[in-house]
Amino acid sequence: MAVPILKQGDVLIASIQAALSDRDLLQLRDDLAQRVGNLRCRGVIIDLTALDVLDSYATRMIRGIVYTAKLRGAETIVVGIQPDVAFSMVQLGLSLDGIATALDLEEGLALLAQEKGVRALPD
Repeated sequence: MAVPILKQGDVLIASIQAALSDRDLLQLRDDLAQRVGNLRCRGVIIDLTALDVLDSYATRMIRGIVYTAKLRGAETIVVGIQPDVAFSMVQLGLSLDGIATALDLEEGLALLAQEKGVRALPD
């Protein structure tokens, strides 16, 4: 299942709607890395709001996607981690250390704009 990636100003928004296979996660990584360069985006938001579980492989892949985007010149914020998912991640020792997170898409866009100087809307 392909993850929709929308462009909003200087920001790419990837909204994960359901649990992804390993292949889907790899495709998301490749798509975001390519689009960050092609579209000259300075920010990426990965929206996990719809997910009710995040396993160790998906967590590692999310970390890898964030670091890949950073190497391509885009700051990334992960948004929408549900309370039960956060609790499970802590219990399982899964971490997103060093990765910016926000409560929801609105807060993530504001964080990119305030702290990183990334425009979510064109001038």
